[in-house]
This record gives sequence, structure tokens and C-alpha cells, in this order.
Amino acid sequence: MTDDYQIRVVPEVAAQEDRLKSWLADEYGFDVRTIQGVRILKRSIDARQRQIFVNLKVRVYVNELPHDDAYVRTDYPNVEGRPQVIVVGAGPGGLFAALRLIELGLRPIVLERGKDVHERKKDLANITKTQKVDAESNYCFGEGGAGAYSDGKLYTRSKKRGNTDKILNVFCQHGASTAILADAHPHIGTDRLPKVIEAMRHTIINSGGEVHFQTKMTQLILDGDKVVGCVADKEYRGPVILATGHSARDVYRYLSEAKIEIEAKGIAVGVRLEHPSHLIDQIQYHSKQGRGKYLPAAEYSMVTQVDGRGVYSFCMCPGGFVIPAATDKEQIVVNGMSPASRGTAWSNSGMVVEVRPEDIELRNEEVRSEELKVMAFQEELEKLCWQQGNMKQTAPAQRMADFVNGKLSYDLPKSSYAPGLVSSPLHFWMPKMISKRLQEGFKVFGRQAHGFLTNEAVLIAVETRTSSPVRIVRDRETLQHIRVQGLFPCGEGAGYAGGIVSAGVDGERCAEAAAQYISGYGLQN
Repeated sequence: MTDDYQIRVVPEVAAQEDRLKSWLADEYGFDVRTIQGVRILKRSIDARQRQIFVNLKVRVYVNELPHDDAYVRTDYPNVEGRPQVIVVGAGPGGLFAALRLIELGLRPIVLERGKDVHERKKDLANITKTQKVDAESNYCFGEGGAGAYSDGKLYTRSKKRGNTDKILNVFCQHGASTAILADAHPHIGTDRLPKVIEAMRHTIINSGGEVHFQTKMTQLILDGDKVVGCVADKEYRGPVILATGHSARDVYRYLSEAKIEIEAKGIAVGVRLEHPSHLIDQIQYHSKQGRGKYLPAAEYSMVTQVDGRGVYSFCMCPGGFVIPAATDKEQIVVNGMSPASRGTAWSNSGMVVEVRPEDIELRNEEVRSEELKVMAFQEELEKLCWQQGNMKQTAPAQRMADFVNGKLSYDLPKSSYAPGLVSSPLHFWMPKMISKRLQEGFKVFGRQAHGFLTNEAVLIAVETRTSSPVRIVRDRETLQHIRVQGLFPCGEGAGYAGGIVSAGVDGERCAEAAAQYISGYGLQN
């Protein structure tokens, strides 16, 4: 007999299979000896009250062994000799577009400006060693995109756009833990995700596709109002799925100059806020002992409105690190990540303020178009941050309560940010529309969570790459560019996703649209 049950148990029961079996036997009248297996299908933590509970959906196998697969496999046929589609970018949007193309019998040619995950890792280490950033190989550019070495969180609210379960199952097929299918906030971990990405690349190549690294697209090939390929190290012919990520500013400039329609898009800007992880555990779990033996590092989510704009936490990384995420010289950008264990001494989150295009004036003489003004605002702030950081990757920082009270921090707490911190009055030099709203937002969050607003926490500047500052305009139905056929703007860089899973979903949708385009124009062999 196999049945599913929704249950609510204390953490020590949820964490130990023998305890869980005994609880199920007592609750439902089983002989514990007849329970041959328990599979956790869904798991979430309820920490609203002092007594913490874990909500589980479990599948119980009584007098029979587990017989169903832990995840759903996808078959990938050989596509050698089939019509090809050019996929620009090997982040989640591009990788899932390529895999879906293979499912549909088309041959993906993936062009990635950066390096593979292993070579890329060396360049990331050099940022701390040399205080310099490789403009083509960094935390944003390279195989796996911005998510590969910045956490691997798989939580998304974009479930209306496509099959998010499919994305998670494909990750499992390529080596991710099946726990991501159960957890309410699934997370692969920065230390494990690169191997998963590498396995996805092997699937693409073994199925007859191609993946080219250090191959930067410089222009599209146009035939009238149709894209028929692109130029990188050579010409590549076929419809183009453009999945370049949210930091490919050279692509946005090229599209603007080529009169391929784009528009300014709102972003969120702020800081990385880093607390000691034990403090967040104590606050969220209502206990001086913190998480204890059976609970994971605690997460939080904060949101409020200040002067008509949202102020909220973003990309919360329990038990993680703050990392340098700039993509060129004379920039400081910070982001967060966590290993699979979430076991470091720090927890961090982006703390950001909503910025709309109408909030920004064109001050940069080099920017003559409205569509690039949000990007110009990003660039100006990142350069200002670099100047405040002694023109290195040492990031300007300020204790949290000092920031709220407008005081300089004369010393700083220990931090996970490897390049180092320098004390700086963020409240003074950051744009007032950001700093004032953050100050008020932190006061609200401090009232909501006692102990959260503290000088034990440090603000590290500046978080600007929360999403793309540009939207590449596309048709809602065909997903093609609104004016140019054969071009499929995809994922986070095109302004249609916000994270790994939603980018993967959008990649699959763009692959399906490209297949329909090829079929409709008789381009198939």
C-alpha cells in the first residue's frame, strides 16, 4: 500500500527517518515494521510561533518497497544534421533553451563569451588576490551565468509562465539533490551547482549540439527585417535566442545603435546587509539557542513601502558569503551566495529600493537615449562606489545602526566579503532616494523583528544588479522581437525573468517559439 499524507511535526521528527516512521505508525495505526520507506514530497518550516513545526507531505510505502522514480526524466534525442538555432549565452535561460531545442529535434549552437565553470573559478579567485576583474570571466559572465557562483537558489513566484517543476526535474537529472523537489525554497548550493551545469553541457554536446566558450557575439546578421544569424569568432547562421544575462551592457548598447527596439526597465538598488547567522537564527526561531541541531540556517523576508517605492529584502543567503560581482574595471557591485550546507558564520540579503525609469534624469552626456538611462544610473553608482572603496574591490561599508542614525562607523565587524571592507558614510554619498528610503525601511524592519536593526550587522555597497535595466521588446504570442523576426529575446537579460528557475522557464518557451518559427517558414530540413 502506498499513500500520501500531509503532516505537521517538530523538527527532530522531520529530520530523522526512524523518528518519522514511528510518528506515522502511532498517528495512523501502522505497525512500524511494515513501513518500508518514506519519501518527503514537500517540506516547509513554520516559524511563526515559539514552537517551530515542519510541514511535510510524505509518501508512505507499507509492505512494499518504493517503486516510483524520485524525479521525472527527459529524453534527449540525437539532433546531428537537424536545423540549428543559435543560443547566445550559457546561463540558465540559454542552457534550458538549448536542452528544450534538443527535445524538439533542433540543434542548438551555444555561444558563451566567458569560460567554462572550472576555468571561470580561477578568475573569481583572482578578484580577491589581485583586486582586478576580468571583463569576460567573472561572477556574471561564464558558463552557468550569474547564478552559477552566486547561490543556486531555485525559489520563484513565476509559476504562471511555465512548468517550474520541469526545470527542477531537469536539474535533478543532471545531478542536483532531489531535495529541491520537496523544499519550499529549493537551493542547490554554489559548491554543487557547477557540476550540475557541466552535466547539462555534456547532454547538449552528446546529443549533437555545440557549446563554444570565449565566443562573444558582436553583432546580429540581418536580412531585411529578419535575423538570420550572428557574428562572433565567425558567422553562425540560424534564428537567434538572445540570453545574454542582465549585465551584458555592450549588447544593450549594440541593440540601441542598431535601432533594435529596447526600453528602459525599473530595477532595485541598495546594499548587501550582513548579520551574524546565529543572530538571524535567534530572531527567526525565537530562541537564544538559535537553530539547534535539527533546523537549517534561518531565512527572512522583509518588505515595506517608503515614499511610494518598495523597500525589501532580495536574494536572502542564510549561512553564506557576500561576493564581488562587478563585470569591468572601475566598478564595485556586490551579491550574495550560499554553499549547500549554508554553514558559514554569516547570513546576508540584498536590501534594495525600487527605482523606476521616471525616477532617473539623464545626466550622462554619453547616453543620448531614454532606453539606456537606467543602465547609465547603475554604471554611475557602481563607479562612485569604486571610488569610495579606494579604487579597488574593497567595498565601502557601514554598520547598520550607524547608517540609520547618520553616523560614521569607526570600525567594522568581521565579514565574509573576501576582498575586504573600508568604512564609509553610505548615508552621505549614496543617492538620497535610496539612502533615505533604506533608513526608514530598516526602522520598520527593526520594529517587526526585535534585534534585527543592530550595529552587529554591516551594510556593504553597492547592490545594483538585481535585474536587467533594459527590456528587449518582444511579441507576447510569438516571443520574437516586436520588429525583427528570427530574434528571440530570452530570460533575465531581456527583462522577462528574475532568477534561475524563471529564466529556465523562459528559455524553454523561447525554444518552443523558435521551433514554431522554423516550422512556419519552412526552414526545417
